[in-house]
Amino acid sequence: MPEKDYYKILGVSKDASDTEIKKAYRKLAMKYHPDHTKNDKSAEEKFKQVSEAYAVLSDTEKRKQYDQFGSSGFHQRFSQEDIFRGFDFSDVFREFGFGGSNFSGSRRGGGRFSFGGNSPFGNFQQQAPVKGSDLVYELPLTLNEVSSGTEKTISFQHKGRSEKITVKIPKGMITGKKIRLAGKGETSPYGGPAGDLYIQSKVMEDPVYRCEEYDLYVERKIKLTEAILGTSIPVPTITGKELSLKIPAGTKHKTKMRLSGHGLPHMQGKAKGDLYVIIDVNIPHQLAPEQRKLIDKLAASGL
Repeated sequence: MPEKDYYKILGVSKDASDTEIKKAYRKLAMKYHPDHTKNDKSAEEKFKQVSEAYAVLSDTEKRKQYDQFGSSGFHQRFSQEDIFRGFDFSDVFREFGFGGSNFSGSRRGGGRFSFGGNSPFGNFQQQAPVKGSDLVYELPLTLNEVSSGTEKTISFQHKGRSEKITVKIPKGMITGKKIRLAGKGETSPYGGPAGDLYIQSKVMEDPVYRCEEYDLYVERKIKLTEAILGTSIPVPTITGKELSLKIPAGTKHKTKMRLSGHGLPHMQGKAKGDLYVIIDVNIPHQLAPEQRKLIDKLAASGL
């Protein structure tokens, strides 16, 4: 699916206010509305795009999801029906001066989605049969599986029987990310298309790393003398490689050091998160007599 930059479509910045977004949409809606363009197919398509952009950016929750996950991630979570659900174009276009406009959207798993009659999309009409309900399957994944991608055979109960399906899990599928298997959901009770099956990731706890989105965190212990004088320590990465990290002299306890690009890969593109190393300075609770003498000498020297 091509990327959809809703901000660019409306010609506003990403920090635009609700008023600015509404003003931009009003201007574009007046320009491209079918009542003004008279069977201009390109204008009709443009009108659909700006209306979709406004339906997302004028809704607080949808805009938050779009900003957080980007175009690809947003459209994995929201179908066309989801985007327009709960949005009343009648009020919008009545306010803009287009009398009698209407818009109806379907609920996922039922209803219909219509652009017909006096809708804001002119003469374009689509009557979709009732779709079956969608299913969501939560899939536990290890960090290694998220890092490299994997293939899983899942088993789930569907209509009282057990079903198995093998699915390819892309790398970067962190907790909450979904992939859609079209037509693998519930069958339609009215002869329409089946719903979809969504595989949703849940990353399991790892004995070495702590995970936050695409970033990884690992703790490494060093001696007190190493913290004072400086040293180099080996750091394991999720790909199995070992890096050498230079610890500068005077490093404090719980210092956080970043290894750029050694975290988890993103689902889209080549970007990667970072690996953060938390330095744990080991302060001894007991000292041998000789160690105590040396510490006393250091204290006497003013250290």
